[in-house]
Amino acid sequence: MDVRTLCLGVLSRGEASGYEIKKAFEEGPFSHFYQASFGSIYPALNALSTEGLVVVRAQAQDKRPDKKIYSIAPKGRNVLVTALMATPAPDAMRSDFLFILSFAQYLPPDRVDQLIGERIAWYREMLTRMEGCACGATIPPGANFVRGMGIAVYRAAADYLESHREELLAQIGEADLQVAE
Repeated sequence: MDVRTLCLGVLSRGEASGYEIKKAFEEGPFSHFYQASFGSIYPALNALSTEGLVVVRAQAQDKRPDKKIYSIAPKGRNVLVTALMATPAPDAMRSDFLFILSFAQYLPPDRVDQLIGERIAWYREMLTRMEGCACGATIPPGANFVRGMGIAVYRAAADYLESHREELLAQIGEADLQVAE
């Protein structure tokens, strides 16, 4: 998905400033899918505005410059729907955590144990937030479906880490003994 489509998607849920769009990708409903920087969001919003796909209005603020508020135009909604009709690219998983664990044999077992423990805690915290959301009736059905799938994936990941943690630690311990000999 390109940043223009991502911005249209956020704006299809309601008007927002560039900052609010960025927040949607940092800690909001799209934080699990994509990352978007101000350096890509603002040029995309300017292009969308120039093409008449979004409407911009200025909102006065006390002791600060006016804030630009964007909303999706009917033409923009049509462009969004057309983009959503495209065949999605395969999912790509990017994870520093998994990269590091793929080289666990080079790390002290206590560091691997710490990394796994921290990731389990992160998954459990995310599950608490996602499950605690009383938004089932207030979000669109597709978004609620995706929320449910996210809960299932995070629960499975946390469960896997908990179930297989000791196995990996034992293998690393055995590798350490062989290297020491």
